[in-house]
Amino acid sequence: MPTLTVVVPATDLPATLPRCTAALARASDVDEVVVVDGPRSMSVCEARNAGARRATGEIVVFVDSDVEVHPDALTRVKAAFGEHPGVAAVFGSYDDTPSRGGTVAAFRNLLHHHVHQGAGGPASTFWSGLGAVRRDAFLAVGGFDAARFPHPSVEDIDLGSRLVAAGARIRLDPAIQGTHLKAWTLRTMVFTDFARRGVPWVALLLRSGQGSAALNLGWRHRLSAALCAAGTAALLARRPGPAAGALAALVGLNHGFYRMLARRRGPGEALVGIGLHVVHHLTAVAAVPAGVLAHVAEQRRATRPPAGTTPAGTAATSRREESR
Repeated sequence: MPTLTVVVPATDLPATLPRCTAALARASDVDEVVVVDGPRSMSVCEARNAGARRATGEIVVFVDSDVEVHPDALTRVKAAFGEHPGVAAVFGSYDDTPSRGGTVAAFRNLLHHHVHQGAGGPASTFWSGLGAVRRDAFLAVGGFDAARFPHPSVEDIDLGSRLVAAGARIRLDPAIQGTHLKAWTLRTMVFTDFARRGVPWVALLLRSGQGSAALNLGWRHRLSAALCAAGTAALLARRPGPAAGALAALVGLNHGFYRMLARRRGPGEALVGIGLHVVHHLTAVAAVPAGVLAHVAEQRRATRPPAGTTPAGTAATSRREESR
C-alpha cells in the first residue's frame, strides 16, 4: 500500500486547527502529518506546495484546516489508490453533519455534500479540502499555481485540469469524508460564490478553451441557474405565473436535495434552503459576464509590453526620425 503524507495549510492559525489535527491523530493509516503554520505571509497555495515538498510519502493528502476527517478517511484513500493503481488523484466529500453555524452554514455544506455524493467515479477536476494526489504527479505539473491564486479560490480545479491535460486520471470517492467546521454566513457565501469561485472559474474555462460538466457545472445545475434567472426576470416584470412556474420547476429538478435538507434540518430550513439555492444560482449567473471580463483583462495584460520597453514599430520609427 502507498505511504501517505497529510498536508494541512494553516498559516492563518485558524481556531479550527486543533480539531483538525486531533481528528488526524485519531485516523487510521496516517504515515506523516505536515502542518504548515508559517510564515503568516504565505498563501494557502504556497503552504500546500511547501508541505508537498517536505512530504516523504508517495501520496500527498491535502486536508483543509477547518475539516475533521472521518476515522476511516485515510484508510479509504489508501484503498482507492490500491484498487486503481493508474489513478493519480482521489478526492472525497464533506459529510452531511456540519457542526458549526446556522441555516446558511448547513445549506452550504449540505449542498457540497449532495453534489459530491452524486458524482462518484472518474472526474476531471480536483478538490483540496480532502483530496490526495501522487507526489510525483503533483510536482510534475508544478503544484498549485500560487502566482495566479494568491487567495483560496479555484486553485484545486486548476490543478485538476492540468493533471488531466498531462494524461492523469482522477477519481471522486464519495465515501472519503470529513466534517466541515466553517460557519458560513449569507455574506461569505455570496462573496465566495461570486468572487472566489464563479468569476475565476469562468476565466479558467475560457483560458483552457475547454468546456466542463464537472460537479457544479453539470446539466442539472446549469438548468437550475437558468430557471432562477428566468423566474427572477419574470418577477421583476410582474408576471407571477411564469415566476411560479420557474420556481416549481426548480423544486422538481432539485427535490432530492431539498428532501435531504428537510430530513437533516427540518421542513422550515428546507424552505429557507430553496431561497438560498436561488441566491446561490443567481450569484453564479452574475459571475459569468464578470468572468468573461476578467478573462479579457487577463489576456490584455498578457499581450501588453512590459513597463519600460518600447514596441518594435515605435522604436523603428524613432530611429528613422533620428537619422533624418
